[in-house]
Amino acid sequence: MVERRRSSSSPVSAPRAERPRVSKGKSGVKKVTAKKVAPAVVPPLKLPEAGEALTLSVADRVRLRQEAHRLDPVVLMGQSGMTDALLLEMERALRAHGLIKVRASGVDTAAARSALANTLTQRLSAAFVQQIGKILVLYRPR
Repeated sequence: MVERRRSSSSPVSAPRAERPRVSKGKSGVKKVTAKKVAPAVVPPLKLPEAGEALTLSVADRVRLRQEAHRLDPVVLMGQSGMTDALLLEMERALRAHGLIKVRASGVDTAAARSALANTLTQRLSAAFVQQIGKILVLYRPR
């Protein structure tokens, strides 16, 4: 049985512009060089200023609770409480994901956790979705 080689114009091969460059050196060994890509410029992240907390309808809250069920906590709050670094991390997570879980391990009472949730939603201009034990779920549309 004779095997057939695929031609270079087959639909499986990459277009010419996306292929890496291949050149032969003095020793006859092929060298592969990739195209140089300029790094993306990301603006520096600033501390969020206090704004108004978002309000959600009952249907939106139910849908977001369903989506949050499969998520793991993204931000872990320890004994030091709400610091500037923690707020920056929450801001970064809300920009990237929109819906996040926060584990507030350092806050012991339920009343303190609900006060913390109100403070976070105002500072981050986010909406409070739910609280289960020490886990808070926050949402802000991207």
